[in-house]
Amino acid sequence: MATKTVTDDSFQTDVLGAPGPVLVDFWAEWCGPCRMIGPALEELSTELDGKVTIAKLNIDDSPDTPAKYGVRGIPTMILFKNGAPAATKVGAAPKGALQSWLEGQL
Repeated sequence: MATKTVTDDSFQTDVLGAPGPVLVDFWAEWCGPCRMIGPALEELSTELDGKVTIAKLNIDDSPDTPAKYGVRGIPTMILFKNGAPAATKVGAAPKGALQSWLEGQL
C-alpha cells in the first residue's frame, strides 16, 4: 500500500479516526531531507501494510495541523494511536533506522 496524502481537511477522518496506528510525515517540497526519506517511507508502507498506515501531510498546503501539533522542523514524523500522538521522530534517518523506530512503537 502506498503512502496516503492527508490535509488539514482530511486529518480528523484519515488520522484521528483511523482504525489502526497512523504515522504522519510532515514534509514540504523544498525540504531536501524530506525528499530523501520519501522512498523509504513508501517501501515501509508496503512492508508494514496492515500494521500501520503511513500518511504524508504537506506543511505548505496544510499549515493548521502542523501548528496544532507543534511541528517546528521537518521532516517530523508523529505516530498516532487511537487518535492521539504516541511517538515523535524529528529529522531524516536511513530506512533501517526509521523501520526500527517505527516497529518499536507499534
